[in-house]
Amino acid sequence: MKLILDSLLAEWHAFLLVLPRIALAVVVVAVSYAIGRALGHTLQKIVRRSNLPNTHGSFFRSLAIWLCVFLGVLLALNMVGLRTLATGLITGGGATAVVLGFAFREIGENFLAGFFLAFSRPFKVGDLIESGDMRGTVVSIELRYTHVRSVDGRDIFIPSSQIFKNPLINYTRDGLRRFAVTVGIDYGDDPLAACALLSAKLRTVEGVLDEPASGVVANGLLDAWMQLEVFYWINTFDDKNTVGQVQSRVVATVRETLLTSGYTVSANTVSNLALQSTSALEVSVN
Repeated sequence: MKLILDSLLAEWHAFLLVLPRIALAVVVVAVSYAIGRALGHTLQKIVRRSNLPNTHGSFFRSLAIWLCVFLGVLLALNMVGLRTLATGLITGGGATAVVLGFAFREIGENFLAGFFLAFSRPFKVGDLIESGDMRGTVVSIELRYTHVRSVDGRDIFIPSSQIFKNPLINYTRDGLRRFAVTVGIDYGDDPLAACALLSAKLRTVEGVLDEPASGVVANGLLDAWMQLEVFYWINTFDDKNTVGQVQSRVVATVRETLLTSGYTVSANTVSNLALQSTSALEVSVN
């Protein structure tokens, strides 16, 4: 029993001897973190003053913090006498990276994908994008995810790896976007004349661009009508003419033009047949 107590007492004295160095090591790590935050904040401010997107600032800020903390941990391990462990972290960095890579594969994928997206810049805040089955306006861009808001107001956070690996549609990169409206006319009407008439009228609609040119084509023969497709281009950067406003004007113009010009705007109608009963047929058997 006395041997155990003596051993515990010796360990306690050894701990008291190294305790100041442990406290100093903790201070070193804390100071390293503070330096990393300050350096990262400075880099982020520099990026904001340049033409680079804010995502680059977030990346450099995180990189500065992690590098300073890593160096602080190495210095702290040396201070408490764990120089062998510190050396192993450096020399075995490759193996450590592999182990951590498997353990945090998805997190690492998102950070790495966010890094490449930050520099390739396929979209920016305010763009309308679609990735997979998710679509919305970009609210913010982070390294791990992109925050988009759908048309119905849902906030969607798309992982960076999903955007990086899947096809990405940017509807507003150059401000040009094409829309289409379909309308039916009666088989007794002239489809070519209707197409020419509507094409001329489209040029007068506010918000419809002259270039690229709009147009109308007859693209279907259905059961009850001939189908015309009216397509037009708009500038999505024009705040005075939103997508919904221009679309409403186009629909109203198409309807008014066809009706005032004597065309029959057809719909999917169902013919009702009135069945009339006749008097019963008398049959006589001789």
